[in-house]
Amino acid sequence: MSISLSDHFTYKKLIAFVFPSIVMMIFTSIYSIVDGFFVSNYVGKTALAALNLITPALMIVSAIGFMMGTGGSAIIAKTLGEGRKKEANGYFSCLMAFIILFGAFVSCFGILFMPQIASFLKATEEMMPLAVLYGRIMMVSLPFFMLQTSYQTLFVTAEKPKYGLYVTLGAGICNMILDFLLVGVLKWGLAGAAIATASCEITGGLVPTLYFLRKNNSSLLCLSKPIWDFKML
Repeated sequence: MSISLSDHFTYKKLIAFVFPSIVMMIFTSIYSIVDGFFVSNYVGKTALAALNLITPALMIVSAIGFMMGTGGSAIIAKTLGEGRKKEANGYFSCLMAFIILFGAFVSCFGILFMPQIASFLKATEEMMPLAVLYGRIMMVSLPFFMLQTSYQTLFVTAEKPKYGLYVTLGAGICNMILDFLLVGVLKWGLAGAAIATASCEITGGLVPTLYFLRKNNSSLLCLSKPIWDFKML
């Protein structure tokens, strides 16, 4: 079923349009659950405690990407509706550039100060090295994860919710396979779980970026020269 944002939405059409977004949110949220499953079964309770301690800090920061995508999609959709497609793409590109720059800054800050962050979160002496290890590896992929969460809503604005679903499903399945291989088979421990998740977050942020960089006629949005509008941001 082909659906456009300008269509008249019946309940059936609305459910068909938003269903991919619902599945995307579910799969994105299970990254840490999959890590927790393999870490608890193959590494131990201390490593699981360290993972659970540091994950909320990572999620709080990455939620900014979701916030930018949600708010930005409303502005971009409004601009598209007014017939200003070039300006809409400029806003879209500005949002993505801002997320990359902000994510890179937070990533460097987090890597540098991860021991202090873990200490603030009350990591015990036994948990500290594991929490710092997991947190630093995850900080490497943070800008890409912020992109991935922002694309969840922006794919809908581009009238391509299924593309977003395919990317998120692929990244989620990749995470499960890599967790099994790195933690269960190769015994890389908590570092293996972090590398598995970070690899899939990088994929989940990079693939949509490459898609929107490609000149295509089927998507309402494409990455172009950013329009730096700080009021919009």
